[in-house]
Amino acid sequence: MITAELLEDLKAILPEERIAVDNEQGHPLGNSGKVTVYPNSEEEIANILRYANDNGKKISVVGGGTKRGFGGIIEYADIGLSLANYKGFVEHVVGDMTLTVKAGTPVKELQEYLAPFNQKIAMDVNWPEYATIGGVIAANDSGPKRLGYGSARDAVIGLRTVYPDGTVIRSGGKVVKNVAGYDMNKLFIGSMGTLGVVSEVTLKLRPRTKYESLVLLSFPEGDLQGIRSFAVKLLDSMMEPVALELLNPSLAEKLTGQHRYTLAISFEDIESSVHYQEEFIKKIQPAQTELKILSIKDALVFWDQFYQMAPNGAADTAGPQTEAALKIGVVNLDVINVIRECQLLQDTHHVSALAHGGLGHGLCQVILEGSSDDILSAINLLRSSAEQLGGYAVVKHLPFSLRQKVNVWGEKPAHYFLLEGIKKKIDPNRILNPGRFVGGI
Repeated sequence: MITAELLEDLKAILPEERIAVDNEQGHPLGNSGKVTVYPNSEEEIANILRYANDNGKKISVVGGGTKRGFGGIIEYADIGLSLANYKGFVEHVVGDMTLTVKAGTPVKELQEYLAPFNQKIAMDVNWPEYATIGGVIAANDSGPKRLGYGSARDAVIGLRTVYPDGTVIRSGGKVVKNVAGYDMNKLFIGSMGTLGVVSEVTLKLRPRTKYESLVLLSFPEGDLQGIRSFAVKLLDSMMEPVALELLNPSLAEKLTGQHRYTLAISFEDIESSVHYQEEFIKKIQPAQTELKILSIKDALVFWDQFYQMAPNGAADTAGPQTEAALKIGVVNLDVINVIRECQLLQDTHHVSALAHGGLGHGLCQVILEGSSDDILSAINLLRSSAEQLGGYAVVKHLPFSLRQKVNVWGEKPAHYFLLEGIKKKIDPNRILNPGRFVGGI
């Protein structure tokens, strides 16, 4: 229940029209607020956090909502802090190729703003029209082009972060060459908003791609050794793909129409360099494989479709089947084993599994759809398989009711005591995103 006292207290911080009470039965993904507030400034964010910290109120932070099903063991916090209104550009230094932006700005808006300057942020994320830069940073998100782009962490130069007590701190700087002291940015990037609310992000930019293409190399069913041998040759060469992603047959069929294990190899450079690398692929192409090259326009269409495949926490999630998404990390070539396992479990667990993984960086993304029991069983199997390979599995999307039955982050890591110690120091009252991170932090 929302108390009249809480509402009156919040009205003293924000105008009434930017306070919304949740009168519905509850969102299936949880991570809601009994009352949601929409600050327009960093000062308002700080005032809300200070009030919550002083009065023992729990806060759930949300940007665009795409990651609403990622972590969290509390259905309702006292206050939902939405950064939907806190967006826009603070500073763009074109010559230095840096951009400072408010945390609630969607990634697609950033890229569209930068396009006329022939600049971009080196990020590829799911649902870029919804995903905010603050949410991407909080989850340290990345896609298939992580091989060439790196993760979200690699694009960040500096942050402004609001601590739970309302203190605003700055970490990093506003120039690319920033080497002073410990890199505090790393403390907040990937911490799922459990240490502070990122209010501003300073990013290093790259020149916009002059030309790109996508090579689709499909293999006969089951020729996993051929995939491994080809990947080793390519990775040992001087070629520089920005993505070397293995698609399982189910995902490949949705994207290409062919039910085969398929490698999606992306090149970005000047046109002559891209064509040179395409020719190299043709020279080392294994027998019995089929090769198709998508030029720049068709490649962009492919990736746009690709980034709409994952579950979207900001969309209506009420459907007849349960959706789940996992991130699995293994040694890069062990990705082949994970993708094969995902394909096989469709028969053994009666689920749909769309899976892809980077043979250069070792991260796999798996989208599952099926009954709740089958989904939970499939998650346990994939986690066990990953751990046997010396890797890990994190559940990135799952309805709230099922997150009570599975450990989203897996077992606590050996360094958990350090994470717990940092949390106690920065957020001793545990008001920020409770239960959203490793070990229930």
